[in-house]
Amino acid sequence: MDWTKIIWALLLGAMILFLWPRAKQMLKHSPKAQQGDWQAVLLPLAFVVGFVVLLIMMV
Repeated sequence: MDWTKIIWALLLGAMILFLWPRAKQMLKHSPKAQQGDWQAVLLPLAFVVGFVVLLIMMV
C-alpha cells in the first residue's frame, strides 16, 4: 500500500468524523415531508429513467 493511499484514507476518515455530528443535527431539524413531496421526486426521476432507457435502446 502506498503512503498516499494511507494519507487519503486518514483524511477521509477525519472528514467523516467531523461531519457526522452536523449531519445528525441537519436530519433532526429538517422539515417533515408533506403530501405531494413524493410525487415531486418521482416524476423527474421517472423522466430520467425513461431517458436513460431511451438512450440504451438507441445504441
